[in-house]
Amino acid sequence: MVPRVKDLLVPSATPSPTIRITAMPTRYTTKELSPKTWPDFEKLFSQGNGWDFCWCMHFQRARSSSAHEKLPRAKRSVRNHRDKQSLVASGRARGILVYAHGEPVGWCQYGLREELPRFDSRRTYRDLAPAASEKIWRIPCFVVNKKYRRQGIGSAALQAALASIKKKGGGLVEAYPILNWDELRRCEIRRRGHAPSFGNVSTCGTVSMFAKQGFKIIAPLGPINVLMRRNV
Repeated sequence: MVPRVKDLLVPSATPSPTIRITAMPTRYTTKELSPKTWPDFEKLFSQGNGWDFCWCMHFQRARSSSAHEKLPRAKRSVRNHRDKQSLVASGRARGILVYAHGEPVGWCQYGLREELPRFDSRRTYRDLAPAASEKIWRIPCFVVNKKYRRQGIGSAALQAALASIKKKGGGLVEAYPILNWDELRRCEIRRRGHAPSFGNVSTCGTVSMFAKQGFKIIAPLGPINVLMRRNV
């Protein structure tokens, strides 16, 4: 049975105390996104399916312009690729690449609140937002090559992202995972006319993977996603 948000909420909005980050499977290695690893990021996002056209730019924009949304997917891909490369070159895009046998097979985006402003414009988030002066980190997005799904790639990326955040001084970390996959399917069918395709998948992650790393559910963010937090 799919859990209900109210059954999983913590008693208060106070994040859990800092806990140890669990070990990553030794069969995977990770690297930070940088100009040096940019070719690996390009390779992962150039496999012709999933959310390749996004280039993980969705959360780096406060909102998409109507002009951008009206562009054909191929032209949006060109623009997103260009903008992402510029942000990486200037040190304003962060993330973790996961490798198996030397090949990039997974990705986790993370960054400071001001680097990933998308959720600030959501009505369901505004009343839950921390003080503007508080240092907030966000983990909004994962990508996993379809050959490596359900093999711990997302969890390995999350663990590396949390370790990186800790090295950078830590703070309050937010995530926005999917609670109800059945509802996601229904929403996608209503919106697109078909169920979601999980080839090379990009999602906000799942509640269980964040719970294993000490995150607690704070509140729902609609019928599909929830807000989770922990201190690092």
